[in-house]
Amino acid sequence: MNLGALVDLGVDAKFLEQELGKLNIEGFRLDVEPGMRKGISGTKVSVIIENPENEKHRHLRHIEELINNSTLSEAIKEKSLAIFYKVAEAEAKVHNISREKVHFHEVGALDSIADIVGAAICQEALEVDEIHSSPVQLGGGFVKCAHGLMPVPAPATAEIIKDMPVKSGLVDYEATTPTGAAILAATVDQFVHSVEMRVTKTAYGIGQIDGEIPNVLRVYLAEDQGVDQGDVKMEEAVMLECNIDDMNPEWYTHVQALLFDAGAADAWTTPMVMKKSRPANMLSVLCKPELAGLMKKILFTETSSIGLREYPVKKHILQREIKTIQTRFGLVQVKCSYYGGRVVNEKPEFEQCRLLALEHRVTLEEVQKEVLKNL
Repeated sequence: MNLGALVDLGVDAKFLEQELGKLNIEGFRLDVEPGMRKGISGTKVSVIIENPENEKHRHLRHIEELINNSTLSEAIKEKSLAIFYKVAEAEAKVHNISREKVHFHEVGALDSIADIVGAAICQEALEVDEIHSSPVQLGGGFVKCAHGLMPVPAPATAEIIKDMPVKSGLVDYEATTPTGAAILAATVDQFVHSVEMRVTKTAYGIGQIDGEIPNVLRVYLAEDQGVDQGDVKMEEAVMLECNIDDMNPEWYTHVQALLFDAGAADAWTTPMVMKKSRPANMLSVLCKPELAGLMKKILFTETSSIGLREYPVKKHILQREIKTIQTRFGLVQVKCSYYGGRVVNEKPEFEQCRLLALEHRVTLEEVQKEVLKNL
């Protein structure tokens, strides 16, 4: 349902399949088709296992190897593993074992691998700034798991949903699986009870079960109300700065990676000269106000700085749209920026172009020209 909803929202199904192919595993394919539940139309995505009898269960290390050895982007790898770790931690708690000894059952199967990695692929493709979710509907009744018949929510789901706002009893079946709960736990920035933004698109993922209540997952693409003119959005942000003259320059790459992983919008260094003509760098970090505390912790513990400056700023961001372009080399995503109702910048995804250039043994420039020619 999650994949169906995100494809319905605009992620190209062929692109999703192409990205899943980077896992280098065989035995499954996606079946994408229009669907309907109680008069509500959307997209239904099914993961078709070609030889179910040959399906194997996997431990966490097998999942890690599968993802880390793929050619997926680092961001997708990290998000996929974050989701799997949520499941592993829950299973470990339920069975009173270490995370590494968890033997995945349902989530180690090909369909769940496709669901979880596919979720990361789709979220990265949409390039949203934040993911919000309503309270999670758990459902009711009983569900058949690898360990037998269990009351809803399943034990792993019950662990994963800790600290989430939840509801139950709307339907007499499992409405939230461990996989679905883990996707929410690892990727949702904020749980809300209402949509207080300008909705630009609504989409539906169609579920397998057809009951009295429409079995659909509804998702919105929305913008906050901070739009100051036309295609420009304004956001409040915080700027942190510190001057550093006594740190190994090689450390900056490590520190910047930590800052980006923690959610920094941007981080950079500026060469400067301090007192007594000492060469130095100013390390600057741009982030959301709620992340300022975490960024300061990283700066104080991971650099040699003993002080920093903090001040509020306003970010003005152009409206963006992601287009998937078919070229003779393969599919490439292009980020299009708008101002005054027209496109002012078109930027092909660099990493995708780079990999296609290596695969087809052509120059990077040739791939990018081919992309722009097909826009």
